[in-house]
Amino acid sequence: MKKILLSVVLLTATLNSFSQKSTLTLKDAVLNQFRTFGPDRINSFSWIPASEEYSFLSKKADTLYKSNPKLIANSVVFTLADLNASANLKLSNLMGISWLNQQELLIIDGTRSLAFNYQTKKASVIQTIPDDAQNNLLHESSGAIAYTIENNVFVQNKLGIKFQVTSHTDKNIVAGQSIARNEFGISGGLFWSSNGQYIAFYEKNESEVHDYPLLDISKTPGEAMMIKYPMAGQKSERPKVGVFSLATQKTVYISPKGASDDYLTNVVFTPDNKFVLIAELNRDQNHYYLNVYDVETGAFVKTLVEEKNEKWVEPEFPAFFPSEASNNFIWISEKDGFNNLYYYDFNGKLIKQLTTNKFVVKEILAARKNGKEIYFTATGENATNTLVYKVDLSGKQQLVTPTEGTHSFTINDAGTYFMDSYSSNKIAQHVELFSSSNKKAKLLLNSTDKLGSVAIGNAEISSIIGKDGSKLYTRIIKPSNFDPTKKYPVMVYVYGGPHAQMITNTWLDGANLWMYWMAEQGYLVFTLDGRGSANRGFDFESQIHRRLGDVEMEDQLSGVAYLKSLPYVDANRLAVHGWSFGGFMTTSLMLRHPDVFKVGVAGGPVTDWKYYEAMYGERYMDRPEQNVEGYKNASLLNHAANLKGDLLLIHGTIDDVVVMQHNYALVKKFVDLGIQMDFFPYPMHKHNVTGKDRVHLIEKVLTYIMEKNQ
Repeated sequence: MKKILLSVVLLTATLNSFSQKSTLTLKDAVLNQFRTFGPDRINSFSWIPASEEYSFLSKKADTLYKSNPKLIANSVVFTLADLNASANLKLSNLMGISWLNQQELLIIDGTRSLAFNYQTKKASVIQTIPDDAQNNLLHESSGAIAYTIENNVFVQNKLGIKFQVTSHTDKNIVAGQSIARNEFGISGGLFWSSNGQYIAFYEKNESEVHDYPLLDISKTPGEAMMIKYPMAGQKSERPKVGVFSLATQKTVYISPKGASDDYLTNVVFTPDNKFVLIAELNRDQNHYYLNVYDVETGAFVKTLVEEKNEKWVEPEFPAFFPSEASNNFIWISEKDGFNNLYYYDFNGKLIKQLTTNKFVVKEILAARKNGKEIYFTATGENATNTLVYKVDLSGKQQLVTPTEGTHSFTINDAGTYFMDSYSSNKIAQHVELFSSSNKKAKLLLNSTDKLGSVAIGNAEISSIIGKDGSKLYTRIIKPSNFDPTKKYPVMVYVYGGPHAQMITNTWLDGANLWMYWMAEQGYLVFTLDGRGSANRGFDFESQIHRRLGDVEMEDQLSGVAYLKSLPYVDANRLAVHGWSFGGFMTTSLMLRHPDVFKVGVAGGPVTDWKYYEAMYGERYMDRPEQNVEGYKNASLLNHAANLKGDLLLIHGTIDDVVVMQHNYALVKKFVDLGIQMDFFPYPMHKHNVTGKDRVHLIEKVLTYIMEKNQ
């Protein structure tokens, strides 16, 4: 009997040891969300051109595999060791390789671009560029490459002959790089025509833009790092688009048709390589023209689309050409309240509004069947989703990925198979191949949740109704040992601004893992996406116009009222934290509603919109002289006297997005008023504190909240 009892005790102890979950450390939560605890993924999936085969990398990125939807087994294409030995390279991994054709892959080795034939195991150099070249953009089929050195553009043809496209000695004139501080969907400054005979490039004259100093403390003595920073209402950059012909070796320039500081956006060549399309937006950002220019002369040809709105218009996507055989194009516009697809001929005549959804189109992915089918992502009825749809040129729309969640998608050249990868509130990562008729072809991955063995709680996604009747999505993270009979303090994590969505139907629901760590310390972590945030349509987003902070705070306070209605919330222990626009929101709530939150931590906050950049700030607030009351009301300096709770302000000392003048000005105001608060700088960090120092940052934020929110 004693032996039986002992066996039962030992068995129970063993089972208990297996059922015990590990404790999440803050360091792991910050650094290993996408490493140790990230779901498994298919590494660098790619369809092989003009085939039904696909490739992917091993987890260590040292082996390239290929297969097809009809095969279970994978075959090795080559290994890192094979490649290095065959091509005399010293690559540390295979990340970044891409297919040029069915036999060759593009390999980037420092300044060299190589074509590696995996069948013959031979590599040939496509291009070699100078060591100081940046922003290089290879035209794969022609072998030509464009790049910048300092503020000038260079091009090399397939023979390696170099052309200096621009020769600016004035550092105020910058060619070949992003302009408009990466607003309006701009992410680069070089654009190839499809035939590789023309390269278009952005050029900006910043001679009238203020030289803003950032302090480099790595030097002795410290040195000023000067950046160009056009603040709201101040002189801005003057853009042009240059078009260089490799055949004639001549450049033509296209200037704004309106004011010299209008914005030139969404540059793209037509499929016939005869024209370039540019969306010109006025500085007030309430009127744009989609214009056509001749690539040989730079002459204006015609306007295809014109749009205006008393609040703002925001072209973010270049014209999309579904067929290489036609200049007919698709334009994304939210003129009916939501981003939808409009199909035009090259005379600017609307052929068909392809989609009439009351939800947001996010991005066009591809066209297939000779341009007759267009694939795109959209939210669907649930704005937390990212789903894939297709529509034909008659406007017949079909949902391709019916499973709710956040999907990524890639389709092979023939349109016969596609890869669908998604995660959701309940699915860590699921990857599957489908035929064009949406029949399942092959399961590639169904990842387990790596956090299943870690003691963390769950996020609950719900919604409340705002004061204007809007549906506002909420997320609340509870500790793993949550007890509804207890009272819990709350940390509200807020962003609240345009072009951001905090709550998504994806793994961890859009939250950071450190928020789950915070919940394990006995907190509820709450987030609400209010009016002004992304993916809800123009009416929802544009209510913030000329009065940033007002309706956003109204919605956050609706969230607070909801929290206070919950029996397990300690309404006397509410904290708020946010970064950037969220820092503005955090500080606004602490100063303009001083009796709500006991403690706040604001990182990189905008404190006065007149200090912020023109491109973003003027869209939402107009210029200071056009909206005197709006700027006055939104300025946190005018509300500093109201502070009651504990407030910690944080800033990276070389922040080139929200410059430190924001925090310095507010701190000075507190000093002038004799009000105590806390301030912490992160030396030599920009707008976001990254790397190992981010552990220090998150510990600083959360420790401050826990110590002050007693």
